[in-house]
Amino acid sequence: MPAKDLGTKHTCFKCSTKFYDLKKAPAICPKCGADQKDSPALRPPTAAEKRARAAARPVAAVVPEVDEVDAEAVAEDEDAEADADDADAEDEP
Repeated sequence: MPAKDLGTKHTCFKCSTKFYDLKKAPAICPKCGADQKDSPALRPPTAAEKRARAAARPVAAVVPEVDEVDAEAVAEDEDAEADADDADAEDEP
């Protein structure tokens, strides 16, 4: 059995209720009474809203360049730390 034609399906912009307009001219929400023509999503954004959105966009983070590590310098630092640890271990009773 085919479904009856109930008109256009709407979702209320205020209360999120789903309803059909029953082919009536003003689509008014049966739950809260909001006229769907007043929906903020249907009107184009104003210039002030466009500027606010542009200002709210995150700025890409700048990653500083990392210098290449000198492998010999790292090895010398590790040897110096190991020697210091050995000296500390010998001093303990």
